[in-house]
Amino acid sequence: MLSTKLFPDVLREWAEVFMRRSFRDFKHYMDESNLSPTQVNALMYLYYHHMEGVSDIGGHMGISNAAASQMVDRLVQMGLFQRTECPDDRRIKEIRLTEQGHQLIERGIETRRLWLEDLTTALTPEQQAMISSALTILTEAARKLEGESLF
Repeated sequence: MLSTKLFPDVLREWAEVFMRRSFRDFKHYMDESNLSPTQVNALMYLYYHHMEGVSDIGGHMGISNAAASQMVDRLVQMGLFQRTECPDDRRIKEIRLTEQGHQLIERGIETRRLWLEDLTTALTPEQQAMISSALTILTEAARKLEGESLF
């Protein structure tokens, strides 16, 4: 039986369910790690960009360099960020995730992945194939609209 819902409504409903569940699990994991949403955002940014300066982090997050610097200091103290001097210009400080920070984000991502894995077991192989095909098309269209950079 075909749904009478319009495609944008179906897509919005899926996005809401996915985001609510995905973020709930991820937030629960990060709350256990005593991190603020801003700190999580900075960790995720460095996870995907590997190394940036304080001003890059602040610019991405829409906060001042002073606020970004304070947050970076806190994450360095927590052992999640490492700050080093740029070999070409010692005035420039490079920020990257420590192994502990990298593992923390990996565990948070794994929390989300486990829910998706559970979801796949609720679907038949035929449903999985149909959804996989549709999501591939949807992902390609979204990339064309938004570009490749997520963080």
